[in-house]
Amino acid sequence: MEITAHIQRGRKTKDLVKRLRPGEIAVIDHRDMDHISAESLVQSGVVAVVNASPSISGLYPNAGPLVLVRGGVALLDDCGQVVFDDLHDGNEVTIDTDTGVLTCKGKPVVTGTILTQPMIEAALDEASENIGERLDEFARNTVEYLEHEKDILSSETWVPKTKTSLYGRHVLVVVRGYHFKEDLQTLKPYIREMKPVLIGVDGGADALREAGFKPAIIIGDMDSVSDDTLQSGAELIVAAYEDGRCPGMARLAALGLEKGATAWPLAATSEDLALILAWEMGADLIVAVGTHANLIEYLDKGRKGMASSFLVRLKVGSRLVDAKGVNRLYRSSVSVGKTFPLVLAAVVVIGSLVFISPSARSLLLLVIYRLQLLLRL
Repeated sequence: MEITAHIQRGRKTKDLVKRLRPGEIAVIDHRDMDHISAESLVQSGVVAVVNASPSISGLYPNAGPLVLVRGGVALLDDCGQVVFDDLHDGNEVTIDTDTGVLTCKGKPVVTGTILTQPMIEAALDEASENIGERLDEFARNTVEYLEHEKDILSSETWVPKTKTSLYGRHVLVVVRGYHFKEDLQTLKPYIREMKPVLIGVDGGADALREAGFKPAIIIGDMDSVSDDTLQSGAELIVAAYEDGRCPGMARLAALGLEKGATAWPLAATSEDLALILAWEMGADLIVAVGTHANLIEYLDKGRKGMASSFLVRLKVGSRLVDAKGVNRLYRSSVSVGKTFPLVLAAVVVIGSLVFISPSARSLLLLVIYRLQLLLRL
C-alpha cells in the first residue's frame, strides 16, 4: 500500500502538532516517542509519521508508538537525518508501507522500518526487561539531587504574589499528562459547583479553555501553550533557572506580555511550582489533573529523577487530591439501550392507570389545568 501526502517537519513534536493539518505526513525527530506526543499526532489527523530517530530505543517501555499505530497512523521509523536534510515543508512524498521506502518526486529518499503493532508489542516486552535497571538509575539520580533541592520543604520558599486570591479556596491544577483531557471532562460538574481557582501548567491551560473554562493563572516554561491562551488575561508565572535565566520570558516579550509576567527561579518542574504556589498561598484543597506520578511517566517526560516532585508531594500531601484516572473510576454499565425499555414500560403503566382509573384521570386533568394557569394559556 502507498501513502501519498504533503509533509510538515519539526524536531519538537509538541511544536509541530500546532501547525499540522489533517491528511498530512509528520516528519519528526523523536527518540522514544512518549504517550502524550503520540496522542497529539493522532488528534492532528496525520495519515503517517516519519521518525528520524528510533521510536523505541529499548531504554524503557514507552507506549507512544503503540498509541500511534492503534490510532490508524502509519509509522516509518528510524530513517536518519536525511529526512530533514533532503526534504522540505510542503513536499509531496509517497511512503510504500510494504517496503518502507519514502520517495519524493519519484526518487527514493530513504528507507525506514514500518512498525506494525506486533513489532511494537514485541519491542515493548523486550524493553520491559530493562525497567529494573531504569528504576535503579532513577532512584540514584533522585537521591543525588535531594540534597540540592531540599530547600523546597522549607517554609521560607519565595512565592510570587498573585492578584487572584487562593487562600481558603479549592485550586485545580491541570497538567498536560496522561488522560488529562478525559479527567478534566469528568471534573466539569465539580468545577461548575465549587468554582476552584484554575491553574494551567503550560499546555494544561489550553486544555482548560478547550473544556470551556478560563485559567486564572498559567505557570510554566511557556513553550507548549498557545498564543491565544497566553493572551486570555490569565496571570503569567514563568519558570526560571536558579541563576536567573528565564527563556520563557522571551516568548512573552514577543507577544508584549512580559510586563505583567513574573519569573520564578526554583529548582522544580512547572507542575511542582503550581502545587507549591497553591500550598503557600493557603489553598484549602489542591486537585491535580494530569500530573506525573510513576516511573514511565517521568521517563516519558525526559526526567532522570523526581527529587523536586517527591519533596513537593511531601510538603503539600495533606491538601492534595490527585485526580489522575478519575474518568475510569466509575463507568456506568447501564446503556441507553437498556434503560429505554424500562422507561417505556413505566410510561405504559402510568398511561394504563390513567385510562382505567377515574380518580387518576381527574388528577391528571387537575395538573393540566394548574399548568395552564401558571403559563396563562
